[in-house]
Amino acid sequence: MKTEVNENNIPLEKIEEDFLTRKKINLYVLREDLIHSEISGNKWRKLKYNIEEAKKRGHHQLLTFGGAYSNHIAATAAAGKIFGFKTIGIIRGEETLPLNSTLQLVKENGMILKYVSREQYNNKYEESFLKDLKNELGEFYEIPEGGSNSFAVKGCTEIITNINIEYDAICCACGTGGTIAGIIASVSSDKKVFGFPALKGGAFLKEDIQQLLWDYSNRYTTNIINKDWELTTGYHFGGFAKIKPELIDFIRGFKKKHNILLDFIYTGKLVFGLYEMIKNANQFDNKTIILVHTGGTQGNKGFEERLNVTI
Repeated sequence: MKTEVNENNIPLEKIEEDFLTRKKINLYVLREDLIHSEISGNKWRKLKYNIEEAKKRGHHQLLTFGGAYSNHIAATAAAGKIFGFKTIGIIRGEETLPLNSTLQLVKENGMILKYVSREQYNNKYEESFLKDLKNELGEFYEIPEGGSNSFAVKGCTEIITNINIEYDAICCACGTGGTIAGIIASVSSDKKVFGFPALKGGAFLKEDIQQLLWDYSNRYTTNIINKDWELTTGYHFGGFAKIKPELIDFIRGFKKKHNILLDFIYTGKLVFGLYEMIKNANQFDNKTIILVHTGGTQGNKGFEERLNVTI
């Protein structure tokens, strides 16, 4: 495994489309997916300061949570291998053999997998559940599902450091809210931030993002007021990890035309949604837009196997 994490000099790639030209829109993809082959995009940004904090506290073991196709689980396993931590993944649901490509990869990277029922998983942050895990597995540094906490937000504030052009809006996919919180915290007040949730329930996600911003502000005494952001909730394709044929066709076509691979869960829905918004409204006309590619394409293999498709 490549051990070097390249978080600087991330390229901006301009997307050329006839409908963008007609509307005088400059659209760029920030290629955060190129940070690392296994800890790509926001996965590295979220883990960076959590790993630093775990070292400060003297921990030798990282524990985190996720589903069977979780990019965060995969990235944590890879980061543990690179930075010398044992890793534990608490996986929602029953073990299914043979393992999918994501879980096979995390096992190869040394992660211990512990499967829990969905009911147990829903109570994963309860003190009694965590105490039982420590009794069974030993002391650990806990990283929340999706990696989102104030340390993750701090890492995600660094996403914009690789943007070296003037722009009007920045767009990213949303899962647990840590990435967009970091972007909101770091952009100037004249920039508009758009989040595209990959799951249903924009209202609760907005509350989660606001809480992450509050926690980050308290920890790092940063001013986060007067920021302009919104969630665009109509492009989840039925819910988290739900996929429809038109999304598959879009991802396949985007790769063929622009040589950029998107993932099924996050960035595919993000770019599809933004294209639809641009085509059907005029709010982006004459603007320069940044799309943040948050990586996660390692998860495509599992979905291709499950759906019997090839991108």
